[in-house]
Amino acid sequence: MTDAPLARTPLHALHLELGARLVAFAGYEMPVQYPAGILAEHLHTRSAASLFDVSHMGQARLPMSAAAAVETLVPVDVLGLAPGRQRYAFFTNEAGGILDDLMFSNASDHYFVVVNAARKEHDFALLAKHCSAEVLAGRALLALQGPLAGEVMRRLAPEAAALEFMQTCTATLEGAACFVSRSGYTGEDGFEISVCAADADRLARLLLAQPGVAAAGLGARDSLRLEAGLCLYGHDMDDATTPVEAGLEWAIQKVRRRGGAREGGFPGASVILEQLERGTARRRVGLVPEGRAPVREGALLQDAAGRAVGRVTSGGFGASANAPLAMGYVDSPLAAPGVQLNAVVRGKLRHCRVSALPFIPHRYHRRKSQ
Repeated sequence: MTDAPLARTPLHALHLELGARLVAFAGYEMPVQYPAGILAEHLHTRSAASLFDVSHMGQARLPMSAAAAVETLVPVDVLGLAPGRQRYAFFTNEAGGILDDLMFSNASDHYFVVVNAARKEHDFALLAKHCSAEVLAGRALLALQGPLAGEVMRRLAPEAAALEFMQTCTATLEGAACFVSRSGYTGEDGFEISVCAADADRLARLLLAQPGVAAAGLGARDSLRLEAGLCLYGHDMDDATTPVEAGLEWAIQKVRRRGGAREGGFPGASVILEQLERGTARRRVGLVPEGRAPVREGALLQDAAGRAVGRVTSGGFGASANAPLAMGYVDSPLAAPGVQLNAVVRGKLRHCRVSALPFIPHRYHRRKSQ
């Protein structure tokens, strides 16, 4: 615990004006919900578009010469990332555990990095040991998410609306220079917009004034990412969890795997590359509990014989799925969809079914096959 005052994002006054309920999160005073409530905000994101303030995240700029150095920290292809493209990555330790996950973009003349709020001091210190990193403390980050997001951007910034999933560009919105990626943390189409802090309030108000756009808080962001089967650092992955255990091997490109042109060379490579070939003792899975009550993080998972086989790492109610949902780790032989398990909740057993992830299909904006 600390008595240090909570930091505020550039949109703090707007949150108060909109009637947000504010909570402490990663050292910031952040909106968890607005008067409509988490359930309504969740469903609005799935049907229209919501604006999230994610300015607590860490943003940094790296020189193009840093690519080789960054590859010594992450098991992904940085050198091969084309201009205008973004890639999901994670820092690893010598045991193969995940130190944090991040987004890494090639902005043509520099790399742009976004890291988790609770880990940004650690991450920036780690980067600084290996390359020159300029922390962008004076910027805000807005996330416009939902099926109407593309239509909104077509009106305001056609160059951004032309992007496909995981592409980036610079754009001018409400007279402000922005760095825009077509990405997000909800499973929906959407954009993340980095903008100078001084322009953030004006831009947020412009976006909220668009038809179909409403404000949403951290509560809906969490339930949306759970339905989308997306990991939350410190819960579904940590420094004792490898990318393969977490089901994130799709983010490790062939060039960094065994036989690749730049095989290994990152912390924990021997562990991770071995797991890619031989598998792991446990795996992250989706879980659908019986009934209506959520099964929360920390609940022990048992097989039919009462043997402990895993633990829940995220749990809540999926408003779009209209059911309680959870994620957790189980012994690999039990990770197949349909396997029946029990969660121990306040001393009682709740039946759970292992489910494939995501619970709700992703609706990212990708090029349609010809």
